[in-house]
Amino acid sequence: MSASEESHELVPGQELAGQVAVVTGSSRGVGAAIALELAAAGADVLVHGFKSEAEAAGVVQQVQQLGRKATFIKADLAEADGYEPFVEAAWQWQQKVNIWVNNAGVDVLTGSVAESSFDEKLHRLWQVDVCGTIGLSRLVGKRMQETETAGPAVILNIGWDQALWGMAGDSGEMFAAVKGAIMAFSQSLAQSLAPRVRVNCLAPGWIKTAWGEQASDSWQKRAVREALLERWGTPQDVATAARFLVSPAAAFVTGQVIPVNGGFRHGE
Repeated sequence: MSASEESHELVPGQELAGQVAVVTGSSRGVGAAIALELAAAGADVLVHGFKSEAEAAGVVQQVQQLGRKATFIKADLAEADGYEPFVEAAWQWQQKVNIWVNNAGVDVLTGSVAESSFDEKLHRLWQVDVCGTIGLSRLVGKRMQETETAGPAVILNIGWDQALWGMAGDSGEMFAAVKGAIMAFSQSLAQSLAPRVRVNCLAPGWIKTAWGEQASDSWQKRAVREALLERWGTPQDVATAARFLVSPAAAFVTGQVIPVNGGFRHGE
C-alpha cells in the first residue's frame, strides 16, 4: 500500500492529529481562521505573515491554547528569492509538512496599496497571489513527493468564485485574472503531483473580512442578494471547508475548485 493509500484511524475531532500544517497569510482574517481550525482538528501549525507580526503572535498563542505546537515565520512572498528559504525553514520546524495552505494575498481594497493605480495593484497581486502560490506549491509539491515519511500530503490554494464568470469593474477584472490563474494552476498541479499529493482550491465568494466590515450599504445588500443562503460568508465558513479538504475524509478528492459562497444567485 502506498503512502497516499494509507488508512487513517479518525479520532473524533482530532482527524489531523500528528500532522503539521503551514498556512500562509495566517496572521488574520481567513488565514487565521484556517490556522485555528486545523489546530482544533489536531494539527501543529506554522503561522506565516509579513507585516502583521503582533497579530501573528496572537494566532500562535491561540493555537497553543488549543494544545498544539505553533510557530511563526516572517516571509515576503513578493520576493521569489525567499520562497526556498521559507520552505526549508518550514520543513526544519517539525522535520515534515503534511498540509500546505496558500492563503497569502495582497489586500488592495483596504491595505497599504489601496490608493495605488490599477497597474500597481495588479503587479503586486500577481507577485504575491499568483507567483507566490505557484512558486511555493512547486517547491512544496516536490518535497512532498520526495519525502519517505508515510502520511498524507495536501496542498490547498485559494481562488475566487466570480473568476468563473467575471465581475465588472477594476477590482473584478484584476481579481478574476489573478484568482483565475490560481484556480487553473491548481488543477494542473494536481495532475503533476498525483497520486502522492492531493491538490485542491477553494473559491470563496462574499466573505466578510476587513473590506466587508466597512463596505457601503449597496455592497452589503449585493452580497446578501447574490447568495442563495442570503447572508455574507465568514472566515469560519472557509476554514471549515479547508479542514474537510485537507483531512482524510477527503482522501479521494483532488484537482477540484470548490466554491464557498452560499450558492451564487445568477441572473439578478
